[in-house]
Amino acid sequence: MNKTTLSIAITIALSLCAFAQAARIADITRLSNQRTNVVTGLGLVYGVKGTGDGDSYMQAIRRLAAMLNKFDPGSASVTDLKNTKNCALVSLTATIPANGGRDGDKLDVRVTSFGAASSLRGGILFVSPITFIARDKQILVGMANGPVQLDDPSTPLTGVIKGGCVLEGDFPNGGLENGMFRLIIDEPSASWTMSSNMAKIINDSEDGQTWAWALSEKEVAVRIPPSEQKQPDGFISRIQRLPVPLIPSEARVTINERTGTVVLTGDVEISPVVISHKGLTISTIVPAPAPSARVPIVKSSDVVAIDTVNAGGAKLQDLINALDQLKVPIQDRIDIIKELHKTGKLHAKLLME
Repeated sequence: MNKTTLSIAITIALSLCAFAQAARIADITRLSNQRTNVVTGLGLVYGVKGTGDGDSYMQAIRRLAAMLNKFDPGSASVTDLKNTKNCALVSLTATIPANGGRDGDKLDVRVTSFGAASSLRGGILFVSPITFIARDKQILVGMANGPVQLDDPSTPLTGVIKGGCVLEGDFPNGGLENGMFRLIIDEPSASWTMSSNMAKIINDSEDGQTWAWALSEKEVAVRIPPSEQKQPDGFISRIQRLPVPLIPSEARVTINERTGTVVLTGDVEISPVVISHKGLTISTIVPAPAPSARVPIVKSSDVVAIDTVNAGGAKLQDLINALDQLKVPIQDRIDIIKELHKTGKLHAKLLME
């Protein structure tokens, strides 16, 4: 992103902040148990053409022997298989999405070798169980199998099986707890002000009765009216559609030096300061006494003053305008912002990514 594009993006963002904003409750919250779940398993990948674990990793050989004996008892021993190089022991992970899963849904499976194999290229996962551990109890989630697709030829020990896990049952998320549900506010919007305001909006929408209250800066508990507990979907939908004003976020500057990205949020202020930048100049065209577009008077300076007259502190826009005047490249802008923070002139949280 060049500095012109960055300046335009920041200007648009500032313009939007000038208007009263509102979002639906559903836009900035989730139900408390509406979350992703990672499920795991172990499996054998076969068909890797001499790049498998072999006797350098006997766990794989023992698992292969156990699998063969399960189908044909007594047919194979660890000693018989110790030179087998076409299979590898792998870990398996899949993610059930936040909105849950249903019997027959397919999930992508992440495959990773952790033995002595040198490559999973050309390998196929033998049918393997995928399980979820909940409260010290292991629950079968689905069965996985299929060809392994390498993410990158330069990292041949990891890959994915697209749609490789088929769910063996329903795994719903977002259920109710004792006639109640909890709204979890997304981190950027979370605050006591937001949770308290959200609870008030919910109560006001339901004839002013107390159905909701703030539990923390991130969490609002909502009780479902007795008349709607048998079919709560309408009440939950009604609550999620309620508009809630977006409260201005805390003053924060987030910098990613690797990508050269600077994101500024909230009402960032800086103390009165003069910025001088290495050899770059500001050019200001002042009309001559007899104004002429062809013959302007040009004043140049290597410094720019911010709020030297009003001692109340400069706003974010003043800083952006000053850096634009200095024609400062993005990396130098980052250095200036870091120095402002270091000297206590930047009144905002500085987050480095």
